[in-house]
Amino acid sequence: MDLQTTIYIVVGLSFSLYIGIAIWARAGSVSEFYAAGGAIGPKMNGMATAADWMSAASFISMAGLIANMGYGGGLFLMGWTGGYVLLAMLLAPYLRKFGKFTVPQFIGDRFYSKSASTLAVVCLLTASITYIIGQMTGVGVAFSRFLGVSSEMGIYIGMAIVFAYAVFGGMKGITYTQVAQYIVLILAYTVPAIFISLQLTGNPIPQLGLGGGYVGTDMTLLQKLDSVVTDLGFGQYTTSVPNNSLLNMFMYTLSLMIGTAGLPHVIMRFFTVPTVKDARSSAGWALIFIALLYTTAPAVAAMAKLNLHATVNSAVKTGGDLYAADASLKNEERPDWMKRWEKTGLLKFEDKNGDGRIQYYNDKTKNEAAKAKMDAAGWKGNELTVNPDIMVMANPEIALLPNWVIALVAAGGLAAALSTAAGLLMAISAAVSHDLVKGVFVPDISEKNELLAGKAAMAVAIVIAGWLGLNPPGFAAGTVALAFGIAASSLFPAIMMGIFSKTMNKEGAMAGMVAGLLVTLFYVFAHKGIFFVKGTEFVDAIGGPNSFFGITPEAIGAVGAMVNFAVAFAVYKVTQPTPSHIQAMVEAVRVPRGSKMVDGAH
Repeated sequence: MDLQTTIYIVVGLSFSLYIGIAIWARAGSVSEFYAAGGAIGPKMNGMATAADWMSAASFISMAGLIANMGYGGGLFLMGWTGGYVLLAMLLAPYLRKFGKFTVPQFIGDRFYSKSASTLAVVCLLTASITYIIGQMTGVGVAFSRFLGVSSEMGIYIGMAIVFAYAVFGGMKGITYTQVAQYIVLILAYTVPAIFISLQLTGNPIPQLGLGGGYVGTDMTLLQKLDSVVTDLGFGQYTTSVPNNSLLNMFMYTLSLMIGTAGLPHVIMRFFTVPTVKDARSSAGWALIFIALLYTTAPAVAAMAKLNLHATVNSAVKTGGDLYAADASLKNEERPDWMKRWEKTGLLKFEDKNGDGRIQYYNDKTKNEAAKAKMDAAGWKGNELTVNPDIMVMANPEIALLPNWVIALVAAGGLAAALSTAAGLLMAISAAVSHDLVKGVFVPDISEKNELLAGKAAMAVAIVIAGWLGLNPPGFAAGTVALAFGIAASSLFPAIMMGIFSKTMNKEGAMAGMVAGLLVTLFYVFAHKGIFFVKGTEFVDAIGGPNSFFGITPEAIGAVGAMVNFAVAFAVYKVTQPTPSHIQAMVEAVRVPRGSKMVDGAH
């Protein structure tokens, strides 16, 4: 059976499974639509949480960025995993004990203000729609390659599919769908990694293969990779820091970490279990399920990068001269996988020196020894452009693995993007229908009409995100990092102060959210365009790119969070104190004992 037919069968079966589950588990009430009736077990909820949280950025883009950035790409691993621990330990159990469906509902009740709840909805929608843009970018990458359509058509197909099962099933349907999606995506990630680790190191465990020896040499895999990339003018793989700035790396990691803890679609998952104890337990299970992928990612990144160089330059495997005239791959002999990815526009070749061969190197290097070799070889500039988002998806093709493995990766990439998009749509739906329509504008709305409002909100959100996804502000993981920064600067401080400060009042919390959000959006829009619309950037007005101490827009969320905290406490000091009954409520939520009583009270 040929590759394309195998892909159609595997992807088709996985989609049929997801939509079938959504129809089987469709929600019949508001409680089932928003919180799956609070009846999901900890292990299953942990698996669904892992799928919800491991998006296209984790599956498709993260290893590609690590492959590109080397050591510096570890900030994604540290930020996202550390943030999940922060969420599981500091926020989820208390929010579950509070017993509300959504983050805006918590903020509205804790800060005794419908205005605070409405402001939280604005913050949530801004972060969630930005996040979905990243998922749509990933869907476009996966569909364009594996279904043989343009990335634009891929985005339209993805929009239709995720909308179908999110609207059918609500949180109940999404939960069971995400369990299936987790199984698909984790198999799709680990199976190729095991094959490739065996090929390159002789070790079937990728995590150990990363530190193991490179077959046929007395070097380790990482030593070999360091040797190859530095000889070709790239930075040393095991030590390179992004933008040569440790401050930016720290702020980027912090932004991802606290952004994770403020993400509404993940927090909502902890309302789907029966008790506070189950919320803690499902957080632990989710961390185990997440770790399976996150500990494999560095190995996937390094091995994919080494395989890519070995494909383009035969001297990588033989240990010969990388600059020899016959070492570079002849364009006419390039493998089929390169031709397939060229059709997507995500891999490009330009023969700059007219020798009919592909030179892949860093032509902007400051390494004088490498520059001299490049000039002596007659190279006129790098000729291969590889979008980082394709590295994981192309990895099994580069390694010449069986067709069924390539098809499995296609299904896994789509599962990752669609599972998170569904969770985000759920958060948007709940925020609009439950917190805005019912909570503010029409308090006596019927259950039926509330569900209709939620589904309409989903439709509008996916159209907006799909349209923006056609011209994304960056790679999938970079776009998602912007969403984390928005959540970090607006929602995380308000949730933290709501739980751990009995005296923080509504004026302080609201002022902090506005200040944090505006600071972050101003810096992001300066670099990426107003609401990510191309051509509306105003980066020169702020002194040029990364003008604030070299901090990139993806890392500015940490600064926004600091502004949020500072403004909140400054305003709180000069405004009315928090009512005593609110202080008593916060104290009750924080007390470990009597959690069952508090569960029942709410």
